[in-house]
Amino acid sequence: MTLQDGIHFVAPDEDDRLLEVWEASVRATHRFLSEPDIDLFRPLVVPGLRSMEHLLCVRDANGVLVGFVGVAKGKIEALFVHPSWHRMGVGRRLTTYAVVELSATKVDVNEQNEQAVAFYLHLGFRIEGRSDVDSMGNPFPLVHMRMPGPGGHG
Repeated sequence: MTLQDGIHFVAPDEDDRLLEVWEASVRATHRFLSEPDIDLFRPLVVPGLRSMEHLLCVRDANGVLVGFVGVAKGKIEALFVHPSWHRMGVGRRLTTYAVVELSATKVDVNEQNEQAVAFYLHLGFRIEGRSDVDSMGNPFPLVHMRMPGPGGHG
């Protein structure tokens, strides 16, 4: 399995693939979500992603989107990688691009998604706080993380 070089824009006709990657990734990593939770979030995903300042992806050798990052106001708002591409550098490539090229210094991570928390810690983010609920007020605790350094303040 090979990846195309670089980071790419998400095409206007790739909404179905965005949703496909999101759902496959969520099912593999967000085991704390129930079917009704996934059903609740599903119709919000594409409009939410399309409203972001930056929506970029990594593609496989055939040009198929395999992972994406959404960034707004210096914060990584979404990072999802299809599970068949986990541990192959896709998330690292997208996160590095977001930090270096888009000056993203913050990210909120579901506390129950321990793999994601560990991933961001490994890339240099530090925990700076916690919330008992997600941004919609749902009972999914968030860990607030920040990249230290010039743009990340500390």
